Amino acid sequence: MSDPEAADTEAGEVAGTKEATGAGQQPDVDGETLDLLAERRRKLDRIRAVGIEPFPHGFENREEIASVLESHSGLEAGEETDSVHRVAGRIVGRRGHGKAAFIDLRDSTGQIQLHAKADVLGEQAFALLDDLDLGDFLGVSGRAIVTRRGELSIEVAEWQILAKSLRPPPDKFHGLEDTETRYRRRELDLIANEESREIFRIRARTISEVRRWLDDHSFFEVETPVLQPLYGGALARPFITHHNALDRRLYLRIATELYLKRCVVGGIDRVYELGKDFRNEGISHKHNPEFTMLEWYEAYADYEKTASDLETLVSDVATRVLGKAEIERDGRSIDLTPPWRRITLREAILDNSGIDIEQETTRESLAAAMGVELDEATGWGKLVDTLFSKRVEPTLLEATFILDYPAELSPFAKAHRSRPGVVERWEAFVGGVEIANSFTELNDPDEQRRRFEQQAAEVARGDDEAQPYDESFIEALEQGMPPTGGVGLGIDRLVMMLTGTGSLREVVLFPAMRD
Repeated sequence: MSDPEAADTEAGEVAGTKEATGAGQQPDVDGETLDLLAERRRKLDRIRAVGIEPFPHGFENREEIASVLESHSGLEAGEETDSVHRVAGRIVGRRGHGKAAFIDLRDSTGQIQLHAKADVLGEQAFALLDDLDLGDFLGVSGRAIVTRRGELSIEVAEWQILAKSLRPPPDKFHGLEDTETRYRRRELDLIANEESREIFRIRARTISEVRRWLDDHSFFEVETPVLQPLYGGALARPFITHHNALDRRLYLRIATELYLKRCVVGGIDRVYELGKDFRNEGISHKHNPEFTMLEWYEAYADYEKTASDLETLVSDVATRVLGKAEIERDGRSIDLTPPWRRITLREAILDNSGIDIEQETTRESLAAAMGVELDEATGWGKLVDTLFSKRVEPTLLEATFILDYPAELSPFAKAHRSRPGVVERWEAFVGGVEIANSFTELNDPDEQRRRFEQQAAEVARGDDEAQPYDESFIEALEQGMPPTGGVGLGIDRLVMMLTGTGSLREVVLFPAMRD
């Protein structure tokens, strides 16, 4: 079974800078920014000059801001309390002048206003606090009050600098918009954009809920090698590396399939792995060279059972993460509630292109029907895949299973039990994007050997994404593997659907980028 991957300026300070765009590059800065950097260094020196350590080791007994806000949610404007709290976070805003200042402090759970007064702190302590910059980390203690405008605040009784920020915050502190900078300098994006922080909260929750679903259904989580002596389990070009001590070539895995099926051979009837795969291929809004994949295998199941499980898992995870089994994509509402639509690959291509792939059975006739030039490295299966990708895939907006693929595209899938020439395989699509792939797994070692030999012919033709011959996997199958259904679910693409984003780069913290 292969997988679906085939990348508010506040008063008193200017909050803007042009940051470096890559490791080892010099920052593109203007004179104004250089002045800001120099001033922050001078402030660092002033802090140290009065005996304060600007980078202390910790801040004990800190409360999360969200819990402080919740504990005083019922207070009225102007009300004061005797409740003392210790909070810490980054300074994201400040107002006021003279002997009083209001500072906005943010941690990962929320934001709260600090009210600092010279007559409470003393002149020197207040002046040092007032001299801090946007982006600095600050710890404070003080009692909770509500201002006359009705905002819950901490009246600062004590404070401690926790980290001096030596660079100004990103341009538009409350909304960094430059896409290139957001992807290359994700830390700036996370500082500036609550939307980005929310995307990665949803990602983390999604992964947790996927694991919960599998664990609740008695699946056994394992870890298989990332560095492999022979890659396999998908049609893709690998990354190649060299192990010095062993003096041998190794590959970064392109899939976990072959090792997981060996676990089934060994008696683990329900097994899964959730981790990174790597493919040395192009980068697009749907592809990144490293990506997060879930693969699971269940003995005594077939592709009909895995389809039912996949649609149930996705619907349940969406409900737990979003509160409903429904997503919005390009202004369209998509219902993830089972059962999903099901249509064969042949029917889908015929409906959208007028080409019947069961009639165009040679690569020459299919290329002619498609109106494309034929090169020596392109086999019939690759032409079918290209035709489907261009003419059908973008139309699959509602949750859909595409069933029954040509054997040439599926070297690890079992032949269809009633339809000659195709295998029992489905791919799942949501919002025009493939999110999952499944087979009734091939468990006949002699037929698997023949499929490997077919793939070897594609390699000889020049296809550098074909599956290499794996004798050790054949030997594992010869031990006996029960009927098995397998699924590969692209976690990055699932998160794209749940967050309504249009690119993998939005949901991968540090995507691959050109220099």
